[in-house]
Amino acid sequence: MRVAVVGLGRSGVAAARLCMQRGDEVTGVDQKPLAELSEEARALRIQVIAHGASLDAFDLIVVSPGVPQFESKAPIWSEIELAYRRRGHACPIVAVGGTNGKSTVTSLIAALLEAGGKKVFAGGNLGEPWAAHVDEEFDVVVLEVSSFQMERLEQFRPDVAVLLNITDDHLDRYASFADYAHAKGNCFMNQTEHDLAVVPRGDELSLEQAKRGNARVVTFGSAPLGMPLRLQGAHNALNASAAVAAIEPFAIPRDVIARVLETFEGLPHRMALVANIDGVAFYDDSKGTNVGASVTALLGLREPKVVLIAGGRDKQGTYAPLADAMKTKGRAAIVIGEAANRIESALAPVVRVEHATTMDDAVKKSASLAERGDAVLLSPACSSFDMFRDYKHRGDEFVRAVRTLRDSRSEAERAESSGSSRGASPRTGEPR
Repeated sequence: MRVAVVGLGRSGVAAARLCMQRGDEVTGVDQKPLAELSEEARALRIQVIAHGASLDAFDLIVVSPGVPQFESKAPIWSEIELAYRRRGHACPIVAVGGTNGKSTVTSLIAALLEAGGKKVFAGGNLGEPWAAHVDEEFDVVVLEVSSFQMERLEQFRPDVAVLLNITDDHLDRYASFADYAHAKGNCFMNQTEHDLAVVPRGDELSLEQAKRGNARVVTFGSAPLGMPLRLQGAHNALNASAAVAAIEPFAIPRDVIARVLETFEGLPHRMALVANIDGVAFYDDSKGTNVGASVTALLGLREPKVVLIAGGRDKQGTYAPLADAMKTKGRAAIVIGEAANRIESALAPVVRVEHATTMDDAVKKSASLAERGDAVLLSPACSSFDMFRDYKHRGDEFVRAVRTLRDSRSEAERAESSGSSRGASPRTGEPR
């Protein structure tokens, strides 16, 4: 087949390589010229044409996540659809979607299955593209799936599909919230009565999406699991409940489940405590890339008041829920990035708001506004691409800035202590 792969990032490179391995003639399509692509993309040694060129001559088009939607005479598949059709070994598939929590739940499901003796591939939107591993043998494939990855599906059918929640996100891409919810729900549409759909109890929108297929529906809620949970926060109790519901078909022993839940620590940049400086706790929740995630993070903190660092690339949703949460938890807010003015407009009636131009500036200002017993929380409610490469880069910069602040405070305290001791009596410790 003559295949065009649109978007030569990590997902596109994996898709192109898979097509080439299957004997297809592959052409790359990207906004960047060949010389500016990654080493992995250049190593494919394929022709690369500019994004926007006509693709009508191709037999198939494979699109990477994030590529704007377009129409063509040729079939258009996502990388997930390609991997599903071209996989060399069939095994059960667990697909985990939702606006928030899907990385944690994907990783926890993988940990539970591995502890139960299964050989697991965990990837998709989290980590490695599935297309890069379709010829490897696994007992279970666990995929984090984004709305973008679910847009161009025809045959993809997970044995277990999990939809954790649907809240405002990516409204800069979708014409309406309903369109966004529909994309999220595409993971259910090909399921049969032999499959399992997992949705939150009492969430009618998610249930409506699950009923687009014919799977048996199982709900999860915040009821106690009867097992100690290392992850903190009510939202993580829900995540753990969803993960336990999703592994029902695999008969993992209860004692194995309990052991994993007692030890699973979560993922970097997701409500991670970085440091405690002068009685103020600094938390990295850089993965909070939408308003719903940031609200959950705020309300889940045990500290009574929070200085919030928020902002980035605006997704055109409302910040009203963030303002409501800050009424209860907010001490102040530091705003950064392209969305700073919109967030300020929402939060200024509720808390003091200051602007920062860099992450170091944001951390210093937040520390000056926080009081002993407070928390400083990086939970941006926005994507990162205006100032940073991705949410990991943003989180790493926050961690670096916090540690720099901590070290400078410690050095100042040592210097002050040293000066005081030089000016004190050796016997009494009082000034000479």
